[in-house]
Amino acid sequence: MVYPILKQARASGKKLLAVLIDPDKARRDNLQQLADYANDGLIDVFLWGGSLVNAPQSEYYLKLLRASANTTPVVLFPGSVYQLDEQADALLLLSLISGRNPDLLIGRQVLVAGRIKRMNLEAIATGYILIDGGRPTSVSYMSGTTPIPADKPAIAAATALAGEQLGMKLIYMDAGSGAQKSVSEAIIHGVRKEVDLPIVVGGGIRTPERAVQALDAGADMIVVGNALEKDSGWLPELAAAVRSASQEDSDEADEGQGHASFAPDTSRTGTH
Repeated sequence: MVYPILKQARASGKKLLAVLIDPDKARRDNLQQLADYANDGLIDVFLWGGSLVNAPQSEYYLKLLRASANTTPVVLFPGSVYQLDEQADALLLLSLISGRNPDLLIGRQVLVAGRIKRMNLEAIATGYILIDGGRPTSVSYMSGTTPIPADKPAIAAATALAGEQLGMKLIYMDAGSGAQKSVSEAIIHGVRKEVDLPIVVGGGIRTPERAVQALDAGADMIVVGNALEKDSGWLPELAAAVRSASQEDSDEADEGQGHASFAPDTSRTGTH
């Protein structure tokens, strides 16, 4: 199960690093290098999906990733109802709560509910919030929705709170693939003050420094994708920065409450 990992990390102050892989942009050599990093403990979760995905290619590359990195959970991050694959460990069941498109709030979820159940996929109800990243992105175009303005943290916070009250298990804030600007610290901090759910932040994170800023503002897991597609050589530096943010949170908890520092969960299998 993947969601307990996220909940445990949230409760313990451990920060997580997720790598998003778009199957249409995947390369065998890049996948192998990412798998090696995962086997070295540098990647906590793989997210798998994109706005447009060639199904046969996706199945092939997902099988390759699972064979090379079989202890790291792979979670589907689907851009359409066609991107379901029972090889994965879990599914982010996205509801685009920042938009007003009923098809993406509940319509498509109804279409695939039976398939998800038959596949025995762990479905993680996710309140998906698009934040303006400075330019139109694939997800905003394909979803036909307007992102929340980057300078309106109160709107983002109220949207996330509504998602929590509706029963969402996770909040995912996304500036979109190729965003000029990542989700601001003010937005993340505003949402963190309102909800106690795990918060995932992605889009436009291109440096370890920006990753730490997002984590320090209240994100529990950051997602990097585009920045690793051409060159994944800087991932160890990114992972070290994420672990450093975890240590700082753990130290603060120790000083304030006398808690023991977080011990990594070694029980994950990444398999059904």
